Amino acid sequence: MRKSGSGRLRAVAAGIALAAATLPCAQQARAEDEARSATATPIKHVIIIIGENHTFDNLFGTYKPKAGQKIANLLSRKIVREDGSPGSKFDSAEQLIGLDTDKYHAETVSTGEYATLPQPYTTYGIGLPQGVPDTRFPTDLANGPYQISKYVPYAAYTGDPVHRFFQMWQDFDGGKLDKFVWVEETIGTGSNGAPPPAGGFNPMEGAISMGFYNMNPYKDASGVAHTGDAAIFKSLADQYAISDNYHQAIMGGTGANFQAIVSGDAAFFTNTNLDGTPAVPFSNQIENPDPVPGTNNYFTQDGYGGGSYVNCADSSQPGVASVKAQLSRLGVWHSNCAQDHYYLVNNYNLFWDQTSSNPRALGPTSFTLPPQSNRTIADVMTAHGVSWKYYSGDRGDDATVFAKSVDGVPLLFHSYCGICDPLTAYSSIMKNPSEEAKLQSYGAFLHDVHSGTLPAVSFVRPFESLAGHPADSTTDLYELFLQDLIKQVKSNPALWASTAIFITTDEGGGYYDSGYIQPLDFFGDGTRIPLIAVSAYAKQGYVDHTYYDHVSLLKFIEKNWDLPTISGRSRDNLPNPVADRNGNAYEPRNGPAIGDLMNLFTFGRSDDGRD
Repeated sequence: MRKSGSGRLRAVAAGIALAAATLPCAQQARAEDEARSATATPIKHVIIIIGENHTFDNLFGTYKPKAGQKIANLLSRKIVREDGSPGSKFDSAEQLIGLDTDKYHAETVSTGEYATLPQPYTTYGIGLPQGVPDTRFPTDLANGPYQISKYVPYAAYTGDPVHRFFQMWQDFDGGKLDKFVWVEETIGTGSNGAPPPAGGFNPMEGAISMGFYNMNPYKDASGVAHTGDAAIFKSLADQYAISDNYHQAIMGGTGANFQAIVSGDAAFFTNTNLDGTPAVPFSNQIENPDPVPGTNNYFTQDGYGGGSYVNCADSSQPGVASVKAQLSRLGVWHSNCAQDHYYLVNNYNLFWDQTSSNPRALGPTSFTLPPQSNRTIADVMTAHGVSWKYYSGDRGDDATVFAKSVDGVPLLFHSYCGICDPLTAYSSIMKNPSEEAKLQSYGAFLHDVHSGTLPAVSFVRPFESLAGHPADSTTDLYELFLQDLIKQVKSNPALWASTAIFITTDEGGGYYDSGYIQPLDFFGDGTRIPLIAVSAYAKQGYVDHTYYDHVSLLKFIEKNWDLPTISGRSRDNLPNPVADRNGNAYEPRNGPAIGDLMNLFTFGRSDDGRD
């Protein structure tokens, strides 16, 4: 199905093509290139940078926008004060204890509230004792959001909250957002197919999920004054445009959300004969979030070494009926679940490991997604002559080229993230040498920036140690990476003058967020996450309240280059939101709906000289 596009844009391209027919070969080639590069806006280059695992409130919970702008965050909702202490409406974010002892419930009964939060754990944080209570934090944190940097430095490593599919639906709890801590305490990152330990189960999470950073001046627990956290993020928000209503597309973690970023859809298990047709997964890889008898929310088959595929068209499958019932209570009747498709809702390895010459094994113990036949935005762009590349840090020779640092930003380690390189899952890419060649390293990105060979659309996944993922990275390191990348783009004035850089995270990482979530279908949406538009054309100091999710990035590309939607079922078919009649800018009255990000820009002028 083709979206209504820009008639003006098509007319311009048609005119160029018609004129090209009468030109000599060299001029004709140039004219055809111009036709392919025609855009609806002055933006000729889009760079999408995807860090990891922070919600909007976790980073921007205390951000104060410029005069005349409003924002929805912990501070504006009076959940916390400017100094990070509890505000007058702190109780609106209190966490409740759930009860889930028979079947999986996405919306659970509450048996009471936490008197104080359980102490956060270290999980696998770099430089920390592993999997123990994090004694840097007190044991009597008030029941609600707390400022991480009052107890540990902003740049310090911390533990990692749980961020999986069925767990996040329980966090959401029908829109009450009150089960983040209970989910951490009862199931955490999953059972991984193991029976519950004798004497109960402690997933060693605590209350990591309720932490946030503070962009305002504050004093830490020792009384030392600080100027504020996340200074680079704050500066970018002040100078360019941000959204306070942008969401991860899928409930759950990294793998499923990166798939949505390139396909506007969810991946599914395919036949092990590699023909791309849907098939039934190995039995131990099918998700079963029903609690083990005698436990409270200890999922039967879940986790990185357990179930992750869901046949959500079949309401008799474990967990499916409860999610659908929650959706129907919220007015959503379309699950977008195709018959006999087992969708991957969490993290499994992708079939090809970096290159087509390195396929992974398939089998019940390999936890590998077989080759995908879904159409992607890459396929659409290639078919319509729009150039693209996907650049992944730690890919190829990056570990050698950037042995110790990226332009002075220190690299503690190298670790290629396969699930963050999502196009390696697709046969249309990996079985086509010219398409596979577009999957490149971060070193190649910098070369293209400085040589003037950057494609129309670039996806950039930072180095693992600089991506901001809790436990093995920090938001401070992600900021430094972003600051340097923006500097590199600006060093090429012609490139900067025609570029839009979108900065986001793949998902919220399981951190608490107070924002509205619009249920779209069985898969999500999920929590709010940061989005910053950095461009000479971005509205300066602007906070956009339009409802967006990851697929809005694809809608922007499609609108700018007049492209069709990816498929008949991809989320880029959803309309742009219309504001609620009562003035609620956050909840579309024509939902389900997601925007195309155009409202973040003003194209009537160009502030090329802005630093």
